[in-house]
Amino acid sequence: MRRIAALLLLVLGAVAGFAQGPSAPAETTLSPAERSMAQARKLIEKNPKDFEAYNALALALSRRARETSDVKFYAQAEETLQKSFEVSADNFDGQRIQVWLLLGKHEFTAALDAAKKLNRKMPDDVMLYGFLTDANVELGNYREAETAAQWMLDLKPGNTPGLTRTAYLRELYGDIEGSLELMNMAYLSTPPGEVEDGAWIVTQMAHLNLAMGKIDEAERLSKQALVMFPGYHYALGNLAKAKIQQKRYDESVELLKRRYAAAPHAENLYELAQALQFAGKTDDAGKAFAEFEQKSLLETNRGDNSNHELIFYYTDYAKQPAKALEVAEREFARRHDVFTLDSYAWALYANGRYADAQKQIETALAVGVRDAKIFRHAGEIALKSGDHAAAERYLKESVELNALGSEQARITLASLMQSPVGR
Repeated sequence: MRRIAALLLLVLGAVAGFAQGPSAPAETTLSPAERSMAQARKLIEKNPKDFEAYNALALALSRRARETSDVKFYAQAEETLQKSFEVSADNFDGQRIQVWLLLGKHEFTAALDAAKKLNRKMPDDVMLYGFLTDANVELGNYREAETAAQWMLDLKPGNTPGLTRTAYLRELYGDIEGSLELMNMAYLSTPPGEVEDGAWIVTQMAHLNLAMGKIDEAERLSKQALVMFPGYHYALGNLAKAKIQQKRYDESVELLKRRYAAAPHAENLYELAQALQFAGKTDDAGKAFAEFEQKSLLETNRGDNSNHELIFYYTDYAKQPAKALEVAEREFARRHDVFTLDSYAWALYANGRYADAQKQIETALAVGVRDAKIFRHAGEIALKSGDHAAAERYLKESVELNALGSEQARITLASLMQSPVGR
């Protein structure tokens, strides 16, 4: 359950509007997705030949997947969508949701092809430009993603899905303050009843504050999101990161245990293992890392995988660089986004291929991204490549962000400055 799924639901929510109505008293304790599911099922019960009702149910199931991080709802959404096509073959709304499901499964190339095909049929559909943005972002086609996001805002100025996508692009381009401003605009335009949508946006604002080293504000926003949507797994993750920055490791462990219980995905287990390591619970961390490896390997050949985390596990903890590079090359063959480039560069670095690593990390940084971990990797790679000036520059960038990744950069920078070359 990564950022891509969260972004998508902010677009798709618009098509379920016809199934939404005043909530009955018995429904007031249900989440927004559960209310939509119940209302769509009532429509299906009333008219089993209503393909739009099946579309609404498929969408609501997808929204429930985001709320709970339970992938079983995606499978149910796919089954429901097939019933829509049985009633009305290749209906347009169903095809749009089908593109979303491809994106949700991280089949980005297939999703991009399908979105382009639908876009040619309906060139003024805002949602399709959202899909084009998402697929291109994940593949690393940032110029195409920017063009699609601009079309969203041109067709419907100020629309929330367009704002959140543009915010993410600004973050990737290094304009974190601008990204935060757009996320705040999106939050202010979110209806009060859409508590999970609002909580997601607030969680993204917390993430952006973490990236800028504003730890207290990130903590406040994460807690706000948890009040809005109790137990929200995204907010628990960001609150745990704030605790790690504050060196409150035991608290971060408990938060990440809660998140993993709610969303038992491999990438969440990896972060829990890291927190256990920070907390000095070495045996527990070792067990968690071993379980993570097994779980991650089971999904490594799927689109929706934890390959980035698996690469860092092999490079930073297991010290098995050959395995890291094998995974990295497999993921690099699929996409070239900045985070894949970073993990690929780090695997190359771990295998002593410093020139190749420098090429990949510089390609990532050329996008403009300002990420403490990526800067730290760039500094370490430049150091091994013999470019001490670049190493110092990148490490200082990481340290100044005061985010996750900055601490190790600070150690490396101090060592560099004490060496004869660095002085």
